Amino acid sequence: MPTPNVAAVAGALLMLLPSLAIPTGPALGSVGVARGSQAKPGQTEEPKKTPAARLAEPWPDAAKLAERRKDTEARRLFQEVEPLAFTLAADFKAVNRDRNLASTKAFPAVLTVTGQEGVAAVPLEVNLRTRGRLRRRSDVCASAPLTIEFVKQDVKRTGFDGQSKLKLVVHCNESEAFDQFVLLEYLAYRLYNVMTPRSFRVRLAQATYVDSKSGRTLSSHNAVFIEDDDDVARRMEGRAVEMPGLLFKDFDQESLTLMTVFQYMIGNPDYSISGMHNVRLVQTAAGVRFPITWDFDVTGLVDPRYAVPDARLRKAIASVRARSYLGPCRSAEELEPTLAAFRAKQAEMQALVGSIPGLDDAERRKAAEYLGEFFTVIGSKELVKRELIDTCHDRPTT
Repeated sequence: MPTPNVAAVAGALLMLLPSLAIPTGPALGSVGVARGSQAKPGQTEEPKKTPAARLAEPWPDAAKLAERRKDTEARRLFQEVEPLAFTLAADFKAVNRDRNLASTKAFPAVLTVTGQEGVAAVPLEVNLRTRGRLRRRSDVCASAPLTIEFVKQDVKRTGFDGQSKLKLVVHCNESEAFDQFVLLEYLAYRLYNVMTPRSFRVRLAQATYVDSKSGRTLSSHNAVFIEDDDDVARRMEGRAVEMPGLLFKDFDQESLTLMTVFQYMIGNPDYSISGMHNVRLVQTAAGVRFPITWDFDVTGLVDPRYAVPDARLRKAIASVRARSYLGPCRSAEELEPTLAAFRAKQAEMQALVGSIPGLDDAERRKAAEYLGEFFTVIGSKELVKRELIDTCHDRPTT
């Protein structure tokens, strides 16, 4: 098993991605478009509170925190695993031209859930915003990742009851391979759910995109709804905050080790705790901090084939199949409880690979083999020492 070059993979991704220039020209493909780019009243984005301001707010009492947790755990959208079919009508030409990281544009759209038994197919007026970094680039993805903003009073008694905004993973490009990448990224989220409830819940979907100007159906693709940061925090009876510059020692150590071993399992070098890149922070009233990871496209499990022009970034993405452990240095004795937890879930994880609807046989075998390699490593004291201990540098954070 080759030892990966951490500097070439993680370094290239973490240093290049935050500084990527986002082109503002037309997208390369066509997925969706609309009625204008003005948000309707009542759906403008509220200014974000600073981390200090959020943490300075008085905490509710224990009973209120527990009530919020129960309400959030019961969110209807994440109670089922079967794909949710929906139609999204918008001016997608306008949406997919909005590639600037600093953009605050909101695009009106109509989302309609179809074929969901017992739930009224009520058209919901929503706003769309583009998001992300790498996949927001028009030279990488024809269709930008989205945030969907809801009006809370409109979603009552629908499958989106309780939701105010959700991230949506879309297919990036039109070829069938990118629909498979969406399914593999969905698998990564589900694998993390198997290991810990301190993770983003997801719902697989089948999205049909419609041009709102002409009424013409543009395409239909796999998509994934990702639970909102604040809902993850409510389930943990905490608050979601951004606090760049934190060190390994600043986190709950059990959760930190589990998260970083999980990143090793799926071959993910594309995260930074100190930079809050693809990591969210939940802090409890007792001051305990938990790292929650997300965004799993640039991983060995997904193995994307983005046609990016930057040679260094292209090389880094091509190298993600080679795993790198980027977490805190641990002895064999310190790692063992976490590794034992993963070994106990091996059968469940491999079964999950076989259960993802729409994943083709070749990708399913490839994913199962990739996970199998991880379990081979953690089942051997010699390989654990070589891959997770001897390669670990005494770094305070990542």
